Amino acid sequence: MTRIATPLTELLGIDLPVVQAGMSWASSSSALPLAVSRAGGLGVVAAGPMRLPDLARTLDETAAGTDRPWAVNLPLYRAGADEVVELLLARRPPVLIASQGGPRRYLDRFHDVGTVCLHVVAGVEHARKAADAGVDGLVVVGAEAGGHPPPAMVATQVLVRAVVSAVPGVPVVASGGVADGAGLAAMLALGADGAQFGTRFLATEEATVHPGYKAAVVAAGVDSTRTVGRGLGTIRALDNDFTRRMTRLEEDGTELDVRRGAFASASLKDAALDGLVDTGKVEAGQSAGLVDAVLPAREVVDRIVAEYRRAVTRLPLPTEEPRPAPAGTAGTAGTAGA
Repeated sequence: MTRIATPLTELLGIDLPVVQAGMSWASSSSALPLAVSRAGGLGVVAAGPMRLPDLARTLDETAAGTDRPWAVNLPLYRAGADEVVELLLARRPPVLIASQGGPRRYLDRFHDVGTVCLHVVAGVEHARKAADAGVDGLVVVGAEAGGHPPPAMVATQVLVRAVVSAVPGVPVVASGGVADGAGLAAMLALGADGAQFGTRFLATEEATVHPGYKAAVVAAGVDSTRTVGRGLGTIRALDNDFTRRMTRLEEDGTELDVRRGAFASASLKDAALDGLVDTGKVEAGQSAGLVDAVLPAREVVDRIVAEYRRAVTRLPLPTEEPRPAPAGTAGTAGTAGA
């Protein structure tokens, strides 16, 4: 198997610095995480929307389905998070990716059972705090990301570079706007040690979302997403009736309670499970515009590797050779007026 070695791959024991984002409903089963881990990346089970019995079954299926490392993503704000933590401690996943909360709440207990802990951050200050708490690595989310972009809306390229500079020696996974091997090469060039791919893995055969959701991602352009929900927990989603309604309310200065009701009237589940892509929250990143087909997850990983090779091969290397003179200029000095 091809290997692209970085501090992240060494930390996690994976072959490729390719992390599949933990996406509610899309990877809230074993199918997608298993496919990505078997292909050499890090597959991630999304624990966010799952009931405990379903999560337990999925963890057991994933553990039994591969001898490669895999991860669980846990949003710490979810209802029943403490019970989920207890379940995960009993199952001892190889990797935990936690978000939406402080790492001190869980870190020592997972380290005690041998789990590697990555923490999701969206700013330099939070990155420093997580690093000081002792996390093993960081997932840094920039403004291009689908779902919940950072409040300050700092672009991935800028935020990753700032975090890498602020916490040297801590493995960093860049997330937001990355859909192919060229994007992976760009993130590694910035100093990250891997990249997280969310929207690209939404459009895979193994992602457990409605076919209409996948079709909407494939049809999207790079300018097809909108950020809505100001003051309510901003999300990035594909432009549809829901986002247009929220945008009108926000631009009109509608009071928060009215906007809260409109925001709560639609859900990610509506789009992901029921296929209501016109009225639901079709969360996706700007990189949807770089996705042109629904593919098997292994083929996506293989393409990322091939694209990465092409990207790094075409980069010009610095040289100490003198710059050649422009054509037709050699020997012309001193000939004016001849």
